[in-house]
Amino acid sequence: MSQVSSVSFDATSRTFLLTTPATSYALRIGADDVPHHLHWGGPLTLNQAATLPVYDGVISSFASTAGEELGVEGGPRFGVPSLLVRYADGSRGVEWVHEGHEIDGGRLRVYLRDRHYPLACTLHYTVHPDSDVIERSLTLRHSGPDGGDGGEGGAAIEILRCDAAAWCVPATSGVRLSHTVGQWSGETQLRRTEAPYAETVFTSRRGVSGHFGNPWLMVDAGDADESHGDVWSMVLAWSGSWRITAQRDHTGGPFTVSGGAGHEGLTWRLRPGEQHRTPVFAGQFSTGGFGGTSRGWHAYVAGHVLPRPDEPRPVVYNSWEATGWDVTPHGQRALAERAAGLGVELFVVDDGWFGARTSDRAGLGDWDPNPERFPDGLGPLVKEIRALGMRFGLWVEPEMTNADSDLYRAHPDWVLHMPHRRRTELRHQLVLDFSRPDVVEWAFGWLDRLVAAHAVDSLKWDMNRAFTEAGRPSSPDAERLWTDHTRGVYAVIDRLRAAHPGLRVEGCAGGGGRADLGMLARTDQTWISDNTDATDRIAIQHGYSQIYPARTMSAWATDSPNPYTGRTTPLRHRFHIAMAGALGIGGDLSRWSDAELSEARGLVAQYKEIRPVVQFGEQYRLDDAVQYLTDDRVVVIAWGRDRDLRLAGLAPAARYTDEATGAEHHGAALLAHGLRLRLPKEDAPSTVVRLRRL
Repeated sequence: MSQVSSVSFDATSRTFLLTTPATSYALRIGADDVPHHLHWGGPLTLNQAATLPVYDGVISSFASTAGEELGVEGGPRFGVPSLLVRYADGSRGVEWVHEGHEIDGGRLRVYLRDRHYPLACTLHYTVHPDSDVIERSLTLRHSGPDGGDGGEGGAAIEILRCDAAAWCVPATSGVRLSHTVGQWSGETQLRRTEAPYAETVFTSRRGVSGHFGNPWLMVDAGDADESHGDVWSMVLAWSGSWRITAQRDHTGGPFTVSGGAGHEGLTWRLRPGEQHRTPVFAGQFSTGGFGGTSRGWHAYVAGHVLPRPDEPRPVVYNSWEATGWDVTPHGQRALAERAAGLGVELFVVDDGWFGARTSDRAGLGDWDPNPERFPDGLGPLVKEIRALGMRFGLWVEPEMTNADSDLYRAHPDWVLHMPHRRRTELRHQLVLDFSRPDVVEWAFGWLDRLVAAHAVDSLKWDMNRAFTEAGRPSSPDAERLWTDHTRGVYAVIDRLRAAHPGLRVEGCAGGGGRADLGMLARTDQTWISDNTDATDRIAIQHGYSQIYPARTMSAWATDSPNPYTGRTTPLRHRFHIAMAGALGIGGDLSRWSDAELSEARGLVAQYKEIRPVVQFGEQYRLDDAVQYLTDDRVVVIAWGRDRDLRLAGLAPAARYTDEATGAEHHGAALLAHGLRLRLPKEDAPSTVVRLRRL
């Protein structure tokens, strides 16, 4: 991909052109001062973009209109509104006045205001020289005086909906939608379905991005596959409730996708002098099918999202499945000795090390080591784990408390609640209100002390339940907490990492309930599911890989039979599937036989050898296999059956040697005819093949 990106402007037609290495995006300020979409697809010059017509729809009381950069109410508009507002006098809608723009390298800001009311809006666009992903967001500002007589200029504006952006896809291409569905232990199940006419809403109303869907969408004409076809994709960088609305217009207008934070029914007020910046709703056009689309997002996440993208993700051991809440120094020490013997690099003590935490009914919020289990604190255990050559990590759940905790008894007002309503407990937990500055300061304070006291290397940040009774009786604008809570979580992690630059953070929310670009901007990897069954994980990992790169995907090899599904699978297969991401081990090592420990030791060593290719190479999804490719190396993890597996992305004129057998292959033959696979004769057979370019 060539290193090209720019923003240019034609003053005569008031046309903007955003250029990425392989695509172009164009918009125009119309005679009505409304920003209209012109083009999103293959490369154009500015002169060519300036000649494009604006889609003006069919204006009647029976037809929908589309094609604006930000859909609003007002006039003959009947499409999906991205921005809904209500003013103090009861009026709704917007009539834009264009007030200019700024171009700063690859950044464009378009300035708008309402013709009458004190509402200003900035549309933000960013392109990067190494990516076809375009970042979009907006800033709303109440331009009235701070205070005043409470008239139009001094009264708050009610915000009913504020999406980050609306994306337009050519009507003939808006035929099929790709997205994920899921549940706890069955996240990111890929679905491809015909796009219905009218509106389709994808959303989470849970306070987190959620197990039941992930905040992204792909659109194509129904003819794309892994290798070929035009695909338009949009990803929301947000970790709270969200909504993406797709509209297929029967009048022939563009297919529109509008998305942002929040969900239906939430309102909040923009006060005089205040401004609100949305999260980024990014988009990418690719001609390389779903595989090319995914690789584009993987590169973007590595280059522009992750805080430390080039750090090799360590091999982790996590004690949860071995011990549950029965966490003792002796038990953790015994597991650590076996984990170190396997080549594990990071040992994580999971739930049960703090407060009165001997079950899920008590102790959340009391983040001091359990005095009976750890009478000398965590220091001795940390020292022993480091003496074994491993780094030390802890599980935490900062956003939660139990009713049976010292924290809740001292601060019952700190949890989400509403007057005259029961406080619903899910998993015996209540949600702390991270929109409150005092809660945020408390959370940062104890985390900062904990990390500093033991130079903690890694935190697993969990969040195990959805919002209920999401109110704050002391606040006149309580529904802001749906976004402010997420911002509070971001603020704590950001401050913690700034204070402890070497700290790693893994995101988790009851498994994959908060796997999104918002969290990946401040974490190193994500726990994508509590389901560690290798067979189930194949589909979960396949869906996750549509947008997110392998280096961010935590994957464990655990016990057999699997504690969640009861399925029995060979140790080799469990490891192979987990080796497709950031490898971890989560089984009860005290029960593994000497033969299993020996085999696991060899598999960990094999993973470390292929880790640079898996974590930093380009990923190709093949037939019951996944391939990783760097300039000189190829790794294939395959399962299922004997077959000739056609590889992808290789140099046809190059030759490749099998690192295990020494056999040589021509790139053209591997692309056209495939690599002959001979899998072990066992249940759930699998293999790892390593090729090196000669």
